[in-house]
Amino acid sequence: MTLKHALQPLELRHRTLRNRIVFGAHTANMAQDGMPGDQHLGYYLERALGGAAMIVVEPMPVHPAALLTRGNFRPCSDAVIPHFARITHACKDAGAVMVQQLYHVGAHGDWDNSWHASWSPSGGPSYHDNDGSHAMTAAEIDETIQAFVDAAIRCQKAGFDGVEVWAAYHSLLDQFWTPFSNQRGDDWGGALENRTRLSRKIMARIRAACGDDFIIGLAISDNGDTPPCLSRDETVEIVALHDAEGLMDYVTVGAGNYLDFHRIIPSFQYPENLGADLAAQLKQAGLRARVIAEANIRTPENANTLIGAGQADLVSIVRGQIADPHLVNKAASGRTEDIRGCLSCNQQCWGRRGRDYYISCLVNPSAGHEYLWGGDRFQPAARPQSVLVVGGGPAGLEAARVAAARGHRVTLAEAGPDLGGQFRLAGLQPRRGQITDLIGWYGRQLQGLGVDLRLNSYLDAEDIAAIGADRIILATGSLPAGTGFQKALPQMAALPGIGIGNVWSAEDVMGRAARPGARVIVLDEGGHWRGIGTAWHLAEAGHQVTIVTPDAMIARDLVRSATDLPARQALARLGVRFVTETVLTEWTATGAVTQSLLTGEAGHIAADTLVLATGNRADNELPDALLDLGLHPRLIGDASTPRLASAAIFDGRVAGMAL
Repeated sequence: MTLKHALQPLELRHRTLRNRIVFGAHTANMAQDGMPGDQHLGYYLERALGGAAMIVVEPMPVHPAALLTRGNFRPCSDAVIPHFARITHACKDAGAVMVQQLYHVGAHGDWDNSWHASWSPSGGPSYHDNDGSHAMTAAEIDETIQAFVDAAIRCQKAGFDGVEVWAAYHSLLDQFWTPFSNQRGDDWGGALENRTRLSRKIMARIRAACGDDFIIGLAISDNGDTPPCLSRDETVEIVALHDAEGLMDYVTVGAGNYLDFHRIIPSFQYPENLGADLAAQLKQAGLRARVIAEANIRTPENANTLIGAGQADLVSIVRGQIADPHLVNKAASGRTEDIRGCLSCNQQCWGRRGRDYYISCLVNPSAGHEYLWGGDRFQPAARPQSVLVVGGGPAGLEAARVAAARGHRVTLAEAGPDLGGQFRLAGLQPRRGQITDLIGWYGRQLQGLGVDLRLNSYLDAEDIAAIGADRIILATGSLPAGTGFQKALPQMAALPGIGIGNVWSAEDVMGRAARPGARVIVLDEGGHWRGIGTAWHLAEAGHQVTIVTPDAMIARDLVRSATDLPARQALARLGVRFVTETVLTEWTATGAVTQSLLTGEAGHIAADTLVLATGNRADNELPDALLDLGLHPRLIGDASTPRLASAAIFDGRVAGMAL
């Protein structure tokens, strides 16, 4: 497929973008003491080297009332200028146009980061944490306008080509635009002209302060059908008003808002190209400003289609370029099959950011570590060796790929007929086919690197010794414990009655080894996709499913990736029953005996089958046998410690680089 539309240059005020793919703004949360450092430099430079036409650096809070995370930049301080200058100069030398987003979250700020009250038009509540906010006075509005202008001046001094003014997701400017959150009776509320006065003044004064050779963008979001937010027609009217006054050079269209939080960074549970509909409507409105579509646009092919259809002038691919920072260059050279696809899982980008860590990526552990590892590229090994990787799950696949890319002679032995291990089973859960796509990518990479790939090859210690590899990496995964052990009942090593049968692991179900009956209990200890996705799969197949968890909510672990609510909604639509803060005390021929963790009350759930999504264990038999033979393998992934796929791929990367 040719990508002629996405790869065309574009004039944007005083700069020429080398293509139409943008690396849009998102909070990487890497600042140290409010300053961007080497970690930021490595992160953004890698995407500039990878071909991104324009990089919109993560938002700068313009005022102490605007802070949202620990890793935000220091507001209202010229001390940031030389630190940002290092980043802009390096990325511009690599060919990227550099813009910084300026934001104010209004009512939704994290006051306990700044110890400053959140400001809003009318003192409405935060939909971030339900705290209140302070209704801004006219003087505080003027102070905020000047704060935006001062921040833009700092950006210009730091070498940025422009700024993007953030009015998306029901932020401060959007709060002023929206009648339900702006109930003012003065010049800043009421009529549309008044409600947009703040954003128009900010942008006009930035233009006056920074001059004609400075890009100004506006970030908005598609609220969909979320009441009482602005409709698409109302949003188009507001943007057109700004455009008529020549206030911005482009507008970026995202999705979701603080009232519909899960769509802000839409996971695989949502359709692709969420920002395209409002972007197309803006294009049809005949704006002078360029239109950038954003939100769940994963691939260069999607970008090319949207631009070619006239739905947007540019496309922002964020998570796709986190997953593969060289996405644009690979697409430009006709190597789209080499692009490592984003899973839209949010587990390490939004998931780590949601826990107030710096972001990374499940499929690309280089993300956030470019400054330590030299980017997403590998140095040739000083002394190529023969390497045997045992196990073709995510840890083994990554270790084999990296070792081979560095010039080692690699053999990968997988006991089963397919690559992927338990990760492949996760890809068989509803809507998770992007995982199987990634496993296919690994297969193509290993083939291209000349890895000796041996499927259906179970190796014992003697077999491994006979191969005689210089280095041995064990990535043999983990096994379900099979005991029904529950963390809330540590005195009970195994669930009583588990030996009577009709008990299966989640892996048994997804691997089609299980024969579940009509009524199924899923005991979910983890609160993540292993249990939730298996329950979804069973419910779609027509089983009557009850999820039992010791947690206070179903899908507790998915909260960090903002995928929990859509998961519960999908399960609820399928009639899945939720039983929370509960443990099982016995499995019987008629079902499970339960105990409430709140009251201690016993109960009974009638069921034919019990599915365990409980803890896994590493199997030490093979490593112990190798040690007995005098061999010292390196254990990675679940073979070392059972965790999630992100940890396994990280382990594989480190192992491959260490050879």
